[in-house]
Amino acid sequence: MHAIPAPSAAPVRLPFYRQLYFQVVVAIVLGVLLGHFEPQYAAQLKPLGDAFIKLVKMIIAPVIFLTIVTGIAGMTHLRSVGRVFAKAMAYFMFFSTLALIVGLVVAHVVQPGAGMNINPAELDQSAVRSYVEKSHQLTLVGFAMDIIPSTLMSAFVEGNILQVLFVAVLFGLALAMVGDKGKPVQEFLDALTTPVFKLVHLLMKTAPIGAFGAIAFTIGKYGVGSLVNLAWLVGSFYLTSLLFVLVVLGLVARLCGFSVIKLARYLKAELLLVLGTSSSESALPSLMEKMEKAGCSKSVVGLVVPTGYSFNLDGTNIYMTLAALFIAQATNTELTLGHQIALLLVAMLSSKGAAGVTGAGFITLAATLAVVPEVPVAGMALILGVDRFMSECRSLTNFMGNAVATVVVSRWENALDRQRLAAALNGDAEPAPSPDLAAAHVTASAR
Repeated sequence: MHAIPAPSAAPVRLPFYRQLYFQVVVAIVLGVLLGHFEPQYAAQLKPLGDAFIKLVKMIIAPVIFLTIVTGIAGMTHLRSVGRVFAKAMAYFMFFSTLALIVGLVVAHVVQPGAGMNINPAELDQSAVRSYVEKSHQLTLVGFAMDIIPSTLMSAFVEGNILQVLFVAVLFGLALAMVGDKGKPVQEFLDALTTPVFKLVHLLMKTAPIGAFGAIAFTIGKYGVGSLVNLAWLVGSFYLTSLLFVLVVLGLVARLCGFSVIKLARYLKAELLLVLGTSSSESALPSLMEKMEKAGCSKSVVGLVVPTGYSFNLDGTNIYMTLAALFIAQATNTELTLGHQIALLLVAMLSSKGAAGVTGAGFITLAATLAVVPEVPVAGMALILGVDRFMSECRSLTNFMGNAVATVVVSRWENALDRQRLAAALNGDAEPAPSPDLAAAHVTASAR
């Protein structure tokens, strides 16, 4: 006589004031108010935001390593690893290029820099000199060499996502190839995953403090008034990014059977955290955990999310072409179609080298303009004051792009439990994993 399985327990609903997204919202509002009314004091709170981001970066390497290694080691056919990676890269390249083109088109239609008549020779280049110097590390050769760490452990010490990804994939493949001899190691890593993600939950409790300090510093130092002069550029960027998420990514999501709006609602706590800290990395561990809970295969999540943080930067790409053409328009620089195509091609390469570089969007823009001399690099001084306000939008768009990519690649791999995805996006109780999912994934792996 078989026991009847107990029904799934309803999710425990915390009071609204104990939920992370509400606490982060309150922290952001308080930070804005403090930055506006007490700017000198608020500008000193930057260490709070920096400390929180350092806490999260501390745990990113072990989360990525454990997720990827255990995911790959659990795959029955190793060639499925290469297939998942190839599909993810094809997706990233297509939509990253599309984002660059969208930024280019919007800049032509909106003309945010037209009529400013700025003389580049009169601009203060000292303010952007440090960014130009950092941009030299974003060469293609330097980027390729940066993927390989100096030692096996240096990837974890330096916290370079690409290097951790590289080591994790190699170790996961090696663990899978030794078969049963590697079972004790795999079981240990599986067990280690539980306390590591528990640590992630503990660190997330400090998110409101980090968001408060980061947003208070931004408003206190730059002031809301600094947006006024370049509001047309900032507004154009925010609207373009919003339309990219709702229309372009929304269409992709609809074709794959889910709603991008419901996905954003499911990830609302992480989105608010990204908004408060201006860093999509701050929500990376939580994103990986939530995408697994939403029915995406662990192995796909482990490969797609960390890789996407380096190669799928939709928000950064929109910003790069839009900002480059804004500078050209503001300085009355004529760009031919050939110049714009060159700008697009250079941006495609330089944007892939931005992973792990502080201030990546602005530095990558400097690297792009340095290779396309028709657009004066000195013009970057025009947007330096408002770049911080655009970094939030860049991070939010990058984050949503990677969340959508994870679901899409999981579906392509037949590694998506649609029941669990629908339940997660609708806020229902989490159902048990579909019994057909594992079988479907094994079948896909054998192809």
